[in-house]
Formats: sequence, C-alpha cells, structure tokens
Amino acid sequence: MFYHIITTNNCNLNCYYCSEKAFHEPDEFPEPLAPIFNKIEYSMDELKKFIKDEDTLTFYGGEPLLNIDLVKKIMDSLPNNRFMMQTNGTLLSFLPKEYVNKFHTILVSIDGDKNDTNKYRGDGVYEKIIKNVEWIKKNGFTEELVARMTIEDQNIYDSVSHLISLGLFDSIHWQLDANFWHNDWKTRNFKDFIEQNYIPNLKKLIDFWVKTMENGSVIKLYPLLGILNTLMYSKKIDLMCGSGHSNYTIQTDGNIIPCPIMVGMKNYYLGNIKNVPKLKKVKVLSNKCKSCSYLNLCGSRCLYANIVQPWPENEQENLCKSIKFTIDYINGKTPLIKNLIKQKIIYKENLFYMKYNGVEIIP
Repeated sequence: MFYHIITTNNCNLNCYYCSEKAFHEPDEFPEPLAPIFNKIEYSMDELKKFIKDEDTLTFYGGEPLLNIDLVKKIMDSLPNNRFMMQTNGTLLSFLPKEYVNKFHTILVSIDGDKNDTNKYRGDGVYEKIIKNVEWIKKNGFTEELVARMTIEDQNIYDSVSHLISLGLFDSIHWQLDANFWHNDWKTRNFKDFIEQNYIPNLKKLIDFWVKTMENGSVIKLYPLLGILNTLMYSKKIDLMCGSGHSNYTIQTDGNIIPCPIMVGMKNYYLGNIKNVPKLKKVKVLSNKCKSCSYLNLCGSRCLYANIVQPWPENEQENLCKSIKFTIDYINGKTPLIKNLIKQKIIYKENLFYMKYNGVEIIP
C-alpha cells in the first residue's frame, strides 16, 4: 500500500494555481469540510502499528519540509519502509544528506524554465530549486528525481524540452491546472489553450519522444509512458494515481482520506490510523465518465474532480478532448513501438514504471 503523510498544511510559497486561486473560491464548499490543524495528533507508536514494512510512505504538504523534524522522526522510526516525497524544492538543502539519500523518489515541483516557474511560483523559486537539486545530487542522491510540472498556459513542448536539457531529472510529469477550482475557468479561454497551444505542442512532444525511442532511448515522461503502458499491456485500469484503492493519505489528525487534495472532506474519511479495521475502496464516477468509451484507458482522471465537479460540463469537455487526443495519438504510435521492441532497439522493460508513486499519469 502507498500512503501520503501530510506533515503540515502550511506552505512557504503562494503559487498562483494553489493559494492564490483559493481566494476566489465560493464560500460554501459543495462537500462538508472538517477543521484542519497542523498539530500531529498521533504518536509514532500508533503510526508504526498501522504501517506495514512493505508500505511506501510519501511525505506531502503543504510543503512537507516545513516539518523536517517529523520527516526525520518517521524515517528513523520506520527504517524498513520505502520513502518518497513531493516538495517544492526550496527547502531541500535543510534536510541532512543522510536522510535525503534514503529516499526512493523525490518529486520536485517545477514548471519548466525560469520565466514560467517564477511567474507562477514566485521570484527566485526556479533558482532555488535548481541550486538545491544540484546540491542533493552532489551529496550522493542517486535515486529517481521527478520534475513535477503544473501546466497553466505554458508550451508543453518547450517546457519539457527545457527540463530534459538540464540533465538533472530522471523523469518528468505534468498536470493540467484544470477542473480543480470552481471559478478559474471564467478567467481564461481554456478551449483555445487546449486547441491552439496544448494539443499541437503535445503532438510535437510525442513525435519527439517516439523519435528518441527509434534511437534506442525511452525518456521517462510519465503521462506518455503510463498511457502507452496501458495501451500495450493492460485491458482495464482503475484510477491511475491509485487514490481510493492503492494510495491513501494520512492527515495530521490521523484521519485517512482517499487523496491528498481531499483534506478535510469529512464525508470521505475512512477512519483513523488509531482504529481502522480495513480500508475500503472509494470509487466515484460521474455519469459522463461511466458512459465514456475511454474510461478503461483514462480511469476517470481524478477522484476529487469527480466528486466536486467544479467546472461546468462544456469546460470539462475541453479537458476530456485533450485526454482523448493524447490516448489516440499515442495509440497510433504503438505499431511502431512494438516493432522497435521486436527489433530489440528498445525493450519491454523500458516501458514499465512504479505505479502510484505520486504522478497521476492522466494530466
């Protein structure tokens, strides 16, 4: 099992698509919310009793490294577990290297080049991230380092190409900032962005990605890799991030929720780590998703969005258009990729990845 552990709900940044957009949300949230505090309300003994040795723990926030003491305490108390972290990268240098080097995977939020990252995350953030990523690699971190992008209006081809060119990251994931907030669709023309920017540049990126395979290399671009893996080796999938069936979240109060962005949604509390007989699976699908022919390849994209339904249906359709294009265009490349495997230019194993490692796959 995979668990996100929220170390704090605080963050040291005020990113446009997170804290800033929250100010424009309606006062009445469609789901009942419980008060959320930052105090950790469970003991290490209670956590150790709940977590099994084979479980993977991902530190999450807020910014998880605002509570470094808890991160260190959990890693010291559960030495047999596999650890991952999703961080904005600005505080990585404060975590001693003996802890950094124990991580299996570190996901660092970065949105492409300096201009785009600083535009949405704040002045100087890009520079801090790069400096800290270089620092952890210099100090011996050799496991997977994921560049985790949020796409607002960037050119996906240029942004991904920039991150590849840095030579610092082992893999890249991106998530479209879409269908997460109630009012943000009114502030931009998402339809034009999808049709005139995202899809044409994504097509260019997929063509580049497949070309690198012809030269014997598979770049780990998770949205492309995950969809290709599903098309070639899976007939039916559940939600690809694992939320609600293989990946759960432990809040600071010990309550368990299906997804880390569902903090405080008390109707979906699954119990507390102090008393959980058995975690139940949570699967909520809109009628639109249930009747969609792409469901077994998309998995319905996002549990939270399915529950809250923040965007009107016509705006959701523009998002679905981008997902369907991605699936169809990659599917059109599968005969070529199968032939590359047959010729042993690339190998089947190159297309596999660790599922539920904090990347949602479907953007």
